[in-house]
Amino acid sequence: MSAQIINGKEIVSAYRADIKQQVEQLKQQGVQPGLAVVIVGDDPASHVYVRNKAKACEEAGMHSEVYKLPENTPEADVLALISKLNGDEAIHGILVQSPLPGHISEERVVEAIAIEKDVDCFHPVNVGNLMIGKEGPAPCTPAGVIEILKKVGVEIAGKHAVVIGRSNIVGKPMAILLLRENATVTVCHSRTKNMEQITRQADILIAAVGKAKMINRSHIKPGAVVVDVGINRLDTGKLAGDVDFDDVLETASYVTPVPGCVGPMTITILLRNTLEAAQRAASATN
Repeated sequence: MSAQIINGKEIVSAYRADIKQQVEQLKQQGVQPGLAVVIVGDDPASHVYVRNKAKACEEAGMHSEVYKLPENTPEADVLALISKLNGDEAIHGILVQSPLPGHISEERVVEAIAIEKDVDCFHPVNVGNLMIGKEGPAPCTPAGVIEILKKVGVEIAGKHAVVIGRSNIVGKPMAILLLRENATVTVCHSRTKNMEQITRQADILIAAVGKAKMINRSHIKPGAVVVDVGINRLDTGKLAGDVDFDDVLETASYVTPVPGCVGPMTITILLRNTLEAAQRAASATN
C-alpha cells in the first residue's frame, strides 16, 4: 500500500475561488472585507508569512493593510495601533503576527483586539466560545485541518484521532474541533509515556509538535490518515514537517506534504474568517 498524497493546492484553489465569489457578492452590497496585519520586528519567517497573507487577501478581492513596526516599538504604541484598527470600519479582521519581541506582552496584545475582529480566534472570549460550541471564528490551522479531512472524504465521526502537541495555537483547539466532529480524541505531548503505543492506535494522526521528522512509520497504524502541521527548516535550508514523509508513505492511507498543504489552507481559513466577520458586520448595519 502506498499513501495517497493529499493535493493541498487543488483543495486551496477551489476553496479560495468560492471565497472570492462571496467577496464579490459582498462588494456589490458596498462592503469590501478588510484585513489588517501587524508585524513587529525583523523575524524573516514572519515576514514571509505576512507577505503570503497580504497576497492571498488581494487575490481574493479583499482590502489588505500591513503595518511593519520596528523591533523596539513600545508596547503602548502597538496597543494604540490596535485600538485605532478596532475603530476602523474598513477593517474586519486584525492579525498580530507572532512571535512578538520580548518586551511586548502577547496576552495584552491579543486581549486588546476587538472580539469581532479576532480572525485568529486567540482572544479568550472566542476561545471560550469555541470550547462550548458557540458560533464564531475557529483557529485557522486547526480549522484548515478539518476542512482538508472533509475535502478528501475522510470520515471523522467515531474515529480515534491522536493529536501530537498541546499548544494554544494548534494542539488544544485541534482537539476541540475534532471532538466537535464526534471523534474520540487523545492528546500526546512532551511528557507522554509510550507515545508510539498511543499513536499506533490512531485512525487520524495530527502532528503539531515542531520537531523535524519526529514521526515515522513506527508511530503509525497501517491505513491511518496522517496530517502534518509542522514546518521546520533543516540544516540544508530545506523545509520539513514533523513527519518523516518518505518513511510513512508505505504505511499511511493519506498523508499531507510539507510545504504545500496545511500552510496554504491556514491562510485560506484566515480569509474565510475575515469574510465572515465582514458579513456579520454588514448584517449588523442593515
